[in-house]
Amino acid sequence: MRQSIEAVNLTKSYGSFIALSDLNLKLEGAKCIGFLGPNGAGKTTTLKLFTDMIRPSEGHALVGGIDVHSNKKEALSSCAALIETPEIYPSLTPVEALSMIAEIRGVPSEERGKRIEDSLSEVKMLEWKDKKVGRFSKGMKQRVNIASVLISDPSIIMLDEPTTGLDPRGMSEVREIVKSLKRRNRLIFMSSHLLNEVTDVCDEVAMIDHGKLLAYDTISNIILKFSENGSNIIEVGFSRAVDDSIIAEIGKLGNVKGTSKIDETNLRVEISGDIKAREGLLYELASMKIGVISFKPSTSALESSYLNMIKETL
Repeated sequence: MRQSIEAVNLTKSYGSFIALSDLNLKLEGAKCIGFLGPNGAGKTTTLKLFTDMIRPSEGHALVGGIDVHSNKKEALSSCAALIETPEIYPSLTPVEALSMIAEIRGVPSEERGKRIEDSLSEVKMLEWKDKKVGRFSKGMKQRVNIASVLISDPSIIMLDEPTTGLDPRGMSEVREIVKSLKRRNRLIFMSSHLLNEVTDVCDEVAMIDHGKLLAYDTISNIILKFSENGSNIIEVGFSRAVDDSIIAEIGKLGNVKGTSKIDETNLRVEISGDIKAREGLLYELASMKIGVISFKPSTSALESSYLNMIKETL
């Protein structure tokens, strides 16, 4: 089965309330796509339609090219999802909880032990495998929940706001786990209302509001298309403090429109142009040998683009 998730004229209404309106979206390949929107935008509704937890009013939800509602077993055979935040029986250990999931998912009995070990290892919970879940923090419980998604070794993973309700440490741990999942040739579709989370974790972003898709593209292209002045804003991190002479040199590079300090080791650089301009800037910065250790679209730039898109509905 190919790695793809597709909505075709997908609509869900409850009486006169339209939770999702004529969604057309096709996601393919091994990457992480953020599904970004405010609370109540239609994100969870979409994921529930893709897993056949609810039925569409109109249109089709396809996973691997197969209609989920008409052939759920085949469509979801290579897919796993974590919708909202399920609770684990507190008296169970991770091994016991995951054994139940493995049996429900049809994992052969002779493979269950290794699958459970591998899944717990991937979410860094192996050392707690025989401890009762009731004693775990929210972040630890969520890591076990993510392990339950991995039991069947899916090639497509859907996550519904996986860091909701966690403290900063728990959020950071879960984000690092999602990043690690990307390295295993999987298609990950992750809903979120947190701009910094999407910027940090995802390769592309689909933006939704009031049940309607606003845009789907790479983060840098979204910023370029919907920013007020057609600029790309990049946050560049350095291994050491950046002095004024280096900032001045960066300001002279092609396509650079301006620079500003975030702190002693981080710089915000505004450039004009598309993804090629961003690529060129990274190459020039690396050639300068000034200790560049990170390079990513600015969260504030994504926020500005997003607010520009939804300002008419605020």
